[in-house]
Amino acid sequence: MAFDNLSDKLAGVFKKLRNRGKLSESDVKEAMREVRLALLEADVNYKVAKDFTNKVAEKCIGENVMESLTAAQMVVKIVREELTALMGSEQVRLNTASKIPTVIMMCGLQGSGKTTHCAKLAKFLKTKGHRPMLVAGDIYRPAAIEQLKVVGSQVNVPVFEKGTQAPEKTIVEAVSYARDYGHDFVILDTAGRLHVDTELMDELIRITKTVEIDNILLVIDSMVGQDAVNVAKAFNDILEIDGVILTKLDGDTRGGAALSVKAVTGKPIMFAGVGEKLDAIEEFHPDRMATRILGMGDVLSLIEKVENEIDEKKAEETARRLQENKFDMNDLLDQFGQIKKMGNIKSLVSMIPGVGNQLKDVDIDERQFDRIEAIIKSMTKKERLKPDIINASRKRRIAAGCGQTVEEVNRLLKQYEQMKKMFKQMNGKSGKRKMMRGMGGFNPKDFGL
Repeated sequence: MAFDNLSDKLAGVFKKLRNRGKLSESDVKEAMREVRLALLEADVNYKVAKDFTNKVAEKCIGENVMESLTAAQMVVKIVREELTALMGSEQVRLNTASKIPTVIMMCGLQGSGKTTHCAKLAKFLKTKGHRPMLVAGDIYRPAAIEQLKVVGSQVNVPVFEKGTQAPEKTIVEAVSYARDYGHDFVILDTAGRLHVDTELMDELIRITKTVEIDNILLVIDSMVGQDAVNVAKAFNDILEIDGVILTKLDGDTRGGAALSVKAVTGKPIMFAGVGEKLDAIEEFHPDRMATRILGMGDVLSLIEKVENEIDEKKAEETARRLQENKFDMNDLLDQFGQIKKMGNIKSLVSMIPGVGNQLKDVDIDERQFDRIEAIIKSMTKKERLKPDIINASRKRRIAAGCGQTVEEVNRLLKQYEQMKKMFKQMNGKSGKRKMMRGMGGFNPKDFGL
């Protein structure tokens, strides 16, 4: 994640505090100096970093933290509260129109990921039961309309386009069309530039004067660092944006933009792009992000991800088959499919309190999923149903069919048998069915991930 380096630095600061027992005022000030340096290294705006550490120091000294036996814990608590406040305190949701459609205008510089995130947002809205429609408003960039059509088809959302017609005229027609055909959200993809200029802003202003825009969302690439905040301020000064979508928060970025945007512009981060896939977008929760930065995990987001991606009926069926000792290779294949849908395993692990930091340097080989799937798919239907019939010659055939070694096939069969034995021992214990619904019966460590 974007904040890994910052998390490490803050963990080091708090470890020093814990080792000192009771704290003096000089201890707090020294710690805040290190925190400020860590924030600056993460590309947080200088004034934001300075104001933040001053507030934390003032609270720590003013609340008699130094007299407490758990002074270091209280400092961490205050830092978490101030980090949350810095990013907006509470989650901010999209404004919705009193009558359909709700119109969202996506804006940003060229190359920020605007078109892709139009589709991501549309897919997100679909999962919430809405009927979004994409509108092509970028008539300048070569193949921009075609790109929107491609990503629109990938998320199964219609795209309204009128070629190189003026965007302000296209959006008027799109809103009318959406109203007639029951699309409750309209997402307008607008043109971008390599930098903020008069021509770009004039077109966006014309659009806002032509139709009522319910949400103006600015898409910012978090990899541009401090410039992201400058871009946000420039757009907000002219357009009065409603919120920000911060992209590439899953990448190797310093993440300072997330900690600076709200303080500099007064506008909240509403969504975060956390991967390349079109379902890799999350609502931004300041409190949850603060706990993740401090290495405390993010259980609520993990639960939501599991609930959204795990097929409840399949999980129930798997639980039933496990209870009846009928779990076979087809079920195991389904389990891998469910887990893969949830995204990057390392990202999921980072949400578990107390585990993410310990495993952040562990190289999790997600290609092992593909290797195991290839082995299972090389089996016949009968072999999947009854793996115990797989003898030496069958193993050689399976290995040759999937490009793996016989040793890999043996390893999978052994792990499968261990899994069955474990579930057989657990059968009948209280809470087991609930566990299977939530976790899908899968433990990555069992398969060398």
